[in-house]
Amino acid sequence: MLEVVDLECVRGDRLLFSHLSFRLKPGELLHVTGVNGSGKTTLLRTLCGLTRAANGEVRWHGSAIQELGDDYRNQLAYVGHSNGIQGELTPNENLRTAAGLCGNADSKLISNTLARLGLAAHDYFPAKILSQGQKRRLALARLVIQQKPLWILDEPLSALDVNSVALTTEILMEHLARDGLIVMTSHQDIAVETKTTLHIQID
Repeated sequence: MLEVVDLECVRGDRLLFSHLSFRLKPGELLHVTGVNGSGKTTLLRTLCGLTRAANGEVRWHGSAIQELGDDYRNQLAYVGHSNGIQGELTPNENLRTAAGLCGNADSKLISNTLARLGLAAHDYFPAKILSQGQKRRLALARLVIQQKPLWILDEPLSALDVNSVALTTEILMEHLARDGLIVMTSHQDIAVETKTTLHIQID
């Protein structure tokens, strides 16, 4: 379970949000919305432990994430605004590197994931020549091969065409069906059928 208790975040001298609390259980998705600059990305980075809250606490299975350290970070996969792709490596090499860091370098899973996301034909070229949509799909492919229970996603549907949005939605639903947890921001509607979809709007 991911739990946020009375969270408060600031940027400079500006209060972004305060008294934010929620619980996210296996199979649940939290959709965070709000205008640009409202603090959505700051919230996600705080959930990842990359940004420290002014007040409040983020807990994983009842323990503060600061106490858990790497034990918590090993349970989550984060895709932010930046795709985090190594441009000089091929798509396969990018995924093998990510999988190796997780101790899960399954070559068949990597090949199948590249094929499913329409990237297999581009595997002989460095990732830097991919289109923005293809790079975004490659970033999302890491989610599949890393196999972490908690996914934290900042605008994962950006730069994707209609077919890619449908495929990404399918992947999200599969993760939730395996009792995974997802926290995501998106300006687009999310057609994900799940046990529970929670909504938080940051003003």
